[in-house]
Amino acid sequence: MGQPVRLGLTGGIGSGKSTLARMLADHGAAWIDADQEARSVTAPGGTAIPAIRQAFGDTLIDAAGALDRARMRELVFREPSARRRLEAIVHPLVGAQTALREQEAIARGARLLVFDIPLLVESGRWARQLDAVLVVDCTTETQISRVMARSGLERATIEGILASQATRTARRAAADMVVYNDGLSLEALRGHAEQIAARFGL
Repeated sequence: MGQPVRLGLTGGIGSGKSTLARMLADHGAAWIDADQEARSVTAPGGTAIPAIRQAFGDTLIDAAGALDRARMRELVFREPSARRRLEAIVHPLVGAQTALREQEAIARGARLLVFDIPLLVESGRWARQLDAVLVVDCTTETQISRVMARSGLERATIEGILASQATRTARRAAADMVVYNDGLSLEALRGHAEQIAARFGL
């Protein structure tokens, strides 16, 4: 059997990227979720916690022993270099975990590997490892309303997150395929997932 196709999936916060990833997984794709791996290494007992404690002190670790995400967001707003320091700790660990998930999926015979990577365009290191890039796009206003509805974050906080991510234009420029997920029903989005899966032989 030949090598599986490596598809990078990305989109801004609230774009519906993970929903589409789940639908592709329903069609037999192996879904490798970089965000989930990042949460796992920063969870209580996660491999990133000792280095985060050393770099930022105990105030950034919550009572359960996980990264305190709310405090880290506040710190990054005040001190943008904190994001780079955190990423220098977390990204290599996430890279190792996603490589492990990839090997497991290949061993299972997966034909399509979907790498769900929120910061694919920003990181600059993924392009060489992927066969194609799929971007889920929608208007900024739709992103904000979706994230407010699901997370309870304030508008200003969400706007700050959006400002730290690649622009819609930059993401679309990096895409081989774009799904415009604004006003789409779940059924319509499922239709897109079906077409994409079929394109890659699923």
